[in-house]
Amino acid sequence: MLTPIAYGLAVVLTLFCVFIGLRFLTAPVASAAGYGVPAKPDGDAAYLEIKGLRDLTFGVLGLALIAFAGAHAAGWYMLVVAIAPLGDTLIVLRHGGPKATAFGVHFATAVAVLVSAALLFAV
Repeated sequence: MLTPIAYGLAVVLTLFCVFIGLRFLTAPVASAAGYGVPAKPDGDAAYLEIKGLRDLTFGVLGLALIAFAGAHAAGWYMLVVAIAPLGDTLIVLRHGGPKATAFGVHFATAVAVLVSAALLFAV
């Protein structure tokens, strides 16, 4: 019973990373607003696309580990990758973004990723 939940949550979280990455690559300004720190209209879109590529890479790497390396490797991946949403929380707060987004989106994501890591380690 625990195995499908552990793998299911891990797959959902990694697919969500893929989605976020693709969204930042295709609609960077709208994605930045959803992130919690809106982009400046005359800003350099390359930095937003870098974030998109980072998230897309995290998602694809996670899916590869789940598919080919097993629960233990995927658990370590989730544990390490939780640094990103924790950092995102601090970035949104430091740049005056909404606390609801910082905690309700980024910090909550970090908690979900850590729960996923714990479940994968328990399998």
